[in-house]
Amino acid sequence: MASVFESFEVNPVKFQKQITMSKIKRLSMKASSIMKNKDKRARKIFTDIREAIAGTEQDFTTGSINRAIFLLAIPMVLEMMMESVFAVVDIFFVSRLGADAVATVGITESMVTIIYAIGIGLSMATTAIVSRRIGEKNPKGAAKAAFQSMLTGLFVSIMIAFPGMIYAQKLLKFMGASEVICTQMWGYTAVMLGGNAVIMLLFIINAVFRSAGDAAISMRVLWLANIINIILDPILIFGLGPFPELGVMGAAIATNTGRGVAVLYQLYLLFSGRGRVKFSLADITIDWITIKQLIKLSLGGIGQHIIATSSWIGLMRIISEFGSNVVAGYTIAIRIIIFSLLPSWGISNAAATLVGQNLGAGQPDRAEKSVWAVGKVNVIFMGIISLVLILIPSVFVRLFITDTEVIYHGAQSLRIVCYGFMSYGFGMVMVQALNGAGDTITPTRINFFCFWLLEIPLAYLLAISLGFAQPGVYYAIVIAETAMTLTAAYFFKRGKWKLKKV
Repeated sequence: MASVFESFEVNPVKFQKQITMSKIKRLSMKASSIMKNKDKRARKIFTDIREAIAGTEQDFTTGSINRAIFLLAIPMVLEMMMESVFAVVDIFFVSRLGADAVATVGITESMVTIIYAIGIGLSMATTAIVSRRIGEKNPKGAAKAAFQSMLTGLFVSIMIAFPGMIYAQKLLKFMGASEVICTQMWGYTAVMLGGNAVIMLLFIINAVFRSAGDAAISMRVLWLANIINIILDPILIFGLGPFPELGVMGAAIATNTGRGVAVLYQLYLLFSGRGRVKFSLADITIDWITIKQLIKLSLGGIGQHIIATSSWIGLMRIISEFGSNVVAGYTIAIRIIIFSLLPSWGISNAAATLVGQNLGAGQPDRAEKSVWAVGKVNVIFMGIISLVLILIPSVFVRLFITDTEVIYHGAQSLRIVCYGFMSYGFGMVMVQALNGAGDTITPTRINFFCFWLLEIPLAYLLAISLGFAQPGVYYAIVIAETAMTLTAAYFFKRGKWKLKKV
């Protein structure tokens, strides 16, 4: 009997080894599974990045909302960064010609702001209508609306072009330019205003591609424009090789040539049927009803841009009370802030496209979910950016200037304004969502209240009346941006935008 039980005896050492080996095997299999999943996720992310940059046919009214945001946001962010390169490159080369040349570019840019405002307004209207038609699975309607938008932009640009070329010198004189600029450098202004059609069309047609879901095409178009501008700028400004030395006017010709070639490429893509919006001869007609609708929608977008831009002028007037060093520091800080906000603006554009397409597909709930998701992404992104700028603001200011006092004031401005970055990032998404739905009037009213009726009076009160000096202006900016975000979120939450017909 004992022998029977003995046969069932287990060696404890051997048994312990078996258990240990079994645990190791299970842990090894678990680790292997985790690594495989991570590898799959990494490959998927890499594939999505490649797909976002290359651009592929996607239906953003179905499937994963997060993936839709990812595929739209990456090329839109890169596009916004490319847009900022134009000004940076021009200033980089023109600065070699002296202060008058830089001043010519600056004064002309202040006039071109009006063209940007109209172009952005028409782009917003285009996004609202084209994205809606795409969501309705009506590519013909999208093409028709796109052509009417281009036609409207071209008509407006012609009205600006001829007076701009003819009266370039008088316009510079009116803007307070020196005699040297008015008599010797007016060619830059004449070329920029005379060729404003390329700015207008570039904005509008890129909005067509973005709103149709072809954000990668918009990105590549600006890459092309920037590459040509970077090559031609030094050649035409300094007269390299067989080319004549054109000075500051060469920068205008280089910029317009780059944008002009990009517009031709856009037209080629539209007529060749390479994107979601395809032109045919039947689309080349005038539709006054659509044009009227575009103008009505664009007025809100134009108003938003003008209100936001002009508010900075009011703040600058208050800042100027505290001396040149403060003004210089604030100016540099604002340049850094605008550059930092461009990627966030690109992410916000994804919300406009998703809202328009999903409303067109009759899915308002999906449109709303998309906006909250985009808002979360933008808050995280702006949080990271703000953290860096708040911790080491002087590092970025030193890239522009070496004056110790200016660096101090610039860092102070940058740090305080960045406190509101997360709020502002979320607010941009809310505003763009309303614009994408075709409700451009509500954001205009919000901007008017927050930037004109709140920000400027509050800045004066804090800085001058209460004696907080320049920090009072910076805190007023944060408060106004937060008020804009809360107000926009309130109107978005109400949901009346879901009923907007375009």
